[in-house]
Amino acid sequence: MIEPLLLTTAQVSTFDGERPLTGASGFFFEREGRLFLVTSRHVMIDAPSDHFPNRVEVELHTDVSNLTRSTSMSVLLHRDGKSLWRQGSDAGGEIDVAVIELDRSALPESAVLSCFTPAHLLRSLQEVEVGTSLLIVGFPLGFHDALHHLPVVRQAVIASSFGLRFQGSGYFLTDARTHRGTSGAPVVMRSPSTDAELPWKLLGVHSARMDMGSRDSQVDETLGLNCAWYADILLTLTT
Repeated sequence: MIEPLLLTTAQVSTFDGERPLTGASGFFFEREGRLFLVTSRHVMIDAPSDHFPNRVEVELHTDVSNLTRSTSMSVLLHRDGKSLWRQGSDAGGEIDVAVIELDRSALPESAVLSCFTPAHLLRSLQEVEVGTSLLIVGFPLGFHDALHHLPVVRQAVIASSFGLRFQGSGYFLTDARTHRGTSGAPVVMRSPSTDAELPWKLLGVHSARMDMGSRDSQVDETLGLNCAWYADILLTLTT
C-alpha cells in the first residue's frame, strides 16, 4: 500500500501552447464533491518574470495496482480572455496561492489520487507551536520517483510564530531545504486523529525561499527559511 499522502500531490508543468515553461508542485483539495488543484499563484502567472502560461499539465496515476502507469491531464487557464483560476488577497496584498477546479468528467475513470478536505484544515491557528515538525511534499527541481510518478518529502519545522502573519503578510516561515519546483507543495503536520486514511493536517502552501537582500553571497550561506501561506485561504477560494 502506498501512503495516501504521496497521492495528494502531483507534478504540475506549465505551457504556452506546446512550448514547455516551468515545473512546479500542486495538490488536490476536495470540497462538497468538487475537485480543485491547488498550487502557487506565481505558477499560473508571474509578471515580474514574464511568465504567462495558457495551460498546465497535471500528472495522474491511472492504475491503483501499478503506479508506473500514468497520464497527463491538460488544464486550460483561460476562457474568453478570463482566467479560470482563483487567487486571493488580504490587507497585506496578494496571496501566493491559486486554485483551479478540475472537471471530474475529464479525469480518467481509473484515476488514482487522494484529496485534502476542509476537515484537514486547522480549526484554530493557535493549535500549533513554533518548532513543530512538518513535511513538505513536492518535486524539487523536478526530482521524484520517475518510475512510480511519486513526489518526495522534505522535513521542516515551523520557524515563526504560527498564527501570526509574518511581517504582516498571510504566511508563516518554515525551516527546510527547498528548491525550485517545490512551489505549490502542501505543508503538513502529522495528526492521527484527523483522518484514518489521510492522518495529516494541511497547514500551508509552500511558496518560495526567503533570503536577505543584504546577504554577502561570498561569505554568508542562505537562511534556509521559506514562506508558506496559511492553508485556510482555501475555504475562501473554493466556495
